[in-house]
Amino acid sequence: MIRSDSTEKIRVRFAPSPTGFIHVGNARTALFNWLLARQKGGVFVLRVEDTDIERSKPEYEKNLIEDLRWLGLDWDEGPDVGGEFGPYRQSERLELYHQYARQLLENGQAYYCFCPQEELERQREEALAQGRSPAYSGRCRNIPLEKARRRLESGEQAAIRLKVPEEGLVRFNDLVRGEVEFDLKLIGDPIIVRSNGMPAYNFSVVIDDALMHITHVVRGEDHISNTPRQILLYQAFNWPLPVFAHLSMVMGKDNTRLSKRHGATSIDQFRREGVLPQALCNYLAFLGWSPPEGKEVLTLEELVSLFDLSHVNRAAAIFDYDKLYWLNRQHIKLLPPSKKLELALPYLKEAGLVGATLGPAEEEWLSRVVELLLEGVDKFSDLPQKFSLIFDFQPEALAEEAREIISSDSARKVLQALVQKTSDLSDFNYEVFARLTGEIKKETGIKGKELYHPLRVMLTARASGLELDKFIPLVEEGARLNFPRPIKNCLQRIREFACVLGIEPAGKPA
Repeated sequence: MIRSDSTEKIRVRFAPSPTGFIHVGNARTALFNWLLARQKGGVFVLRVEDTDIERSKPEYEKNLIEDLRWLGLDWDEGPDVGGEFGPYRQSERLELYHQYARQLLENGQAYYCFCPQEELERQREEALAQGRSPAYSGRCRNIPLEKARRRLESGEQAAIRLKVPEEGLVRFNDLVRGEVEFDLKLIGDPIIVRSNGMPAYNFSVVIDDALMHITHVVRGEDHISNTPRQILLYQAFNWPLPVFAHLSMVMGKDNTRLSKRHGATSIDQFRREGVLPQALCNYLAFLGWSPPEGKEVLTLEELVSLFDLSHVNRAAAIFDYDKLYWLNRQHIKLLPPSKKLELALPYLKEAGLVGATLGPAEEEWLSRVVELLLEGVDKFSDLPQKFSLIFDFQPEALAEEAREIISSDSARKVLQALVQKTSDLSDFNYEVFARLTGEIKKETGIKGKELYHPLRVMLTARASGLELDKFIPLVEEGARLNFPRPIKNCLQRIREFACVLGIEPAGKPA
């Protein structure tokens, strides 16, 4: 039964094709539909459009469901949860499409088209060469239905086309783009069922949206050209039109359509990178829309309360990776330490820094290190590189900046003094380090960055990193813990650094 009551609650849908991973543009569409449904107390439907038999795969459907749930989106009706208007896979609705196609044929609103593909392609090329729209010529338009059926019975193949008025305009008001109109002369008679029996996209989507009582169709602007054909089908069945809203395309900073050459583009990629779902939703909501208060870091609940489809911008949405990663950092900061460690561990295990199981001491130490190192991290996949400051010590492979720091005479004096003062030590901590640096400062007159920068390089084999009052205690404690890759303590580092770079204590021959 088709809806007729304009006061019916809002019903929206997200209808992906399971032919690959969900792209951020599709995810933004899903999010906007979900926000609208949740804000208005409506219904969010997930429908799988899997009539592309060659490209649609069950594993892609499984992935898209997992990605949507990971984002925090849920649905009231769908292939995995059921609902009143199922089934929710188009491949399971084929008989419905054939039923409504037969209705149009019987009413004289559609006809069989026997034109071979080669002929249609020739007509298309001729029209383009003459500067005309490549609309179908209407060659089979007047074949009587009974004659067409006899030809089918004799073995000929035919598609089914919708019979479109030859003149006039199709108009609709788009919530994002305003008044839109199309000249019927440019549309022609579109195919609604292909010769292999599979429904065309514009036909199946109208049948599904109408039978599922969809009140608002929110989708990408690449579907605008489909809309007049769909409206003609609604009119042919005398069904009420849904409200249309076409979202702008998601573009890269170079104003070309977002693609892999710009960086990660699928939800799966961002998920594997360690971008938080709440941060990604936060950013996707800003692709064409911004909250009235100007607040930037928003939870899903806050987005639901603030979202307004009528304030979505029609201009192209530029995907700014820097802004996404900034938002991710803000959302990471809001996590409790236990959650930060939970999310960090898979990346640390994959990098071979920690084992499959952790003791209480290792877990507590890792939690503190994660808390410190996440400060400068865009996403969790970057964390192992930050951990290399503690786990990796390679004085033989100093970067140019670090070599430059220790190249001066004053730096050499500082390093020689530290080597000499620690040569007989068996224990080291930050208090010892502070005392020794005070002595070096007093004895050499070297202070400030000329004192501390060379010492940092000696202890870390890097030009920058954690402040030494944080680094030294972590390294000393970590060196006593059980990790697959042992951590070198400060005395080991000082002696190895001196050996590799030939730094001798002051007063000894080099």
